[in-house]
Amino acid sequence: MNVQKNKFPKPVLYSTIFLLGASVAFGGKQLLTQNKAIAQGLAPQATESTLAGKLPIASDSNFVTETVQKDGGAVVRIDSSRSVARETPDTYNDPFFNQFSDGETPNQPRQRVVQGTGSGFILNANGEILTNAHVVSGADKVTVTLKDGRSFQGKVLGADSVTDVAVVKIDAPDLPSVSLGDSDRIQPGEWAIAIGNPLGLDSTVTVGIISATGRSSSQVGIPDQQVRFIQTDAAINPGNSGGPLLNQRGEVIGMNTAIIKGAQGLGFAIPINKAKSIAQQLISQGKVDHPYLGVQMVGLTPEVKQNLPAKFRVSSDQGVLVVAVQNNSPAAAAGLKAGDVIVKLNDKAVDKPDNLQQLVQSTNVGDKLQLEIDRSGQALKVTVQIGALPNRAG
Repeated sequence: MNVQKNKFPKPVLYSTIFLLGASVAFGGKQLLTQNKAIAQGLAPQATESTLAGKLPIASDSNFVTETVQKDGGAVVRIDSSRSVARETPDTYNDPFFNQFSDGETPNQPRQRVVQGTGSGFILNANGEILTNAHVVSGADKVTVTLKDGRSFQGKVLGADSVTDVAVVKIDAPDLPSVSLGDSDRIQPGEWAIAIGNPLGLDSTVTVGIISATGRSSSQVGIPDQQVRFIQTDAAINPGNSGGPLLNQRGEVIGMNTAIIKGAQGLGFAIPINKAKSIAQQLISQGKVDHPYLGVQMVGLTPEVKQNLPAKFRVSSDQGVLVVAVQNNSPAAAAGLKAGDVIVKLNDKAVDKPDNLQQLVQSTNVGDKLQLEIDRSGQALKVTVQIGALPNRAG
């Protein structure tokens, strides 16, 4: 389903190591302060470890190290490469340039190879690996490297650009796998652990919390994706894409996918329940059918209403305004028109495009929905049979 285009640029992955030295220096200062306190007798009663010149510790591990030990072996690095056509520079097609040349363009390869690196995690002993679609889409070659150093050629079983989910398969013995959690039950404030291969630094672990859940694709800045994202402040950088986001029990609750350029502590992950559902369809049929309506729309507010073109004669003060209807879409077949205001869907009031989109996404292709619309002040009821979103290049 088409939605209003976000004016902000599509998020791109970025990295920075600014203040890393300061963090290390602060840690060292804190350690020196603790050692000084121990020397002055301000620390708890001495133990054998303190007598040996070591700080007392509660245990040899914590939930983070336990999670890494449990699931870290199932996190993989994915290297992909694809050939793209090399365009001839415009200079060589310029008549001014040609009058000084022999009529031939410089000898150069017709194609160039584009390489990329991402992360993934092994779902089961069958060698099925979950990752982002943008990591492997269009790849001519996919190489999967395990934490133990083994490398295997991967086969892409399917990639879905609408949710940015892909499944890669390798044939290998003795594969570790992750445990999947329930992303519908997570709450803001819970621990979040990211494992991946950012910037070529394999098996990197970062820790934060779940900052928010249910972030819409338009809020994140990628309105063409049908996902309600998990937001986390665990550090995510280029190469983390496709890696797991885990809870304090070592269960995968999301798949890391993007951050917003120029922001700090704003990472986003695809909920594992959504990713698992998409993966199952990719494994079984190699593609995913997404329900869609086929309209471009905007939430109706007093400001929007005031600035509408004269051709839109809108009397409603709230609802979702249909700006355009896609040709040969379910909406077109049902008779929806630009200027219609959708007020309810299946008796549920809608006032934002995100609300309407979420309701449509919760249906199945072929389902019939009842819309209540306002058309130039006239209340109408329209039945729409949901269709499958046309395939688009991944």
